[in-house]
Order: sequence, then C-alpha cells, then structure tokens
Amino acid sequence: MPKMKTKSAAKKRFRLTGTGKIKRKHAYKSHILTKKSVKRKRNLRQQTIVEHANLKAVKEMLLM
Repeated sequence: MPKMKTKSAAKKRFRLTGTGKIKRKHAYKSHILTKKSVKRKRNLRQQTIVEHANLKAVKEMLLM
C-alpha cells in the first residue's frame, strides 16, 4: 500500500513548536485593512496555537 500524503495546504499553514504543539497564523489580515484599527492589525500579526477543538483535524491533515 502506498504512503499517505500530507495535505499540501496544511503543510504550508502550520508549524510544530518544540513541545509538539501546532502554531498557526491569524485570519483576517490579508485585505480590507483600512477599516481595521492599528491595534487589531498588530495583534493579528502574532502566531497562536491551534485550539483543542481543531487539533484532531489539523493532525490528520499533517498525518501526525
């Protein structure tokens, strides 16, 4: 049986931390930025950890 392939989209969007958690970028930072406050855009720059509710789905996409 052939090897399972990692989803290409997930490979580009998620990274592992040293402790095994999965990092992701925030959404809503790509366009229509004029109406968003500076504080909101600054906070969207930071990376964050994938929430527990989505962890199983992300791990399946990354074949972990």
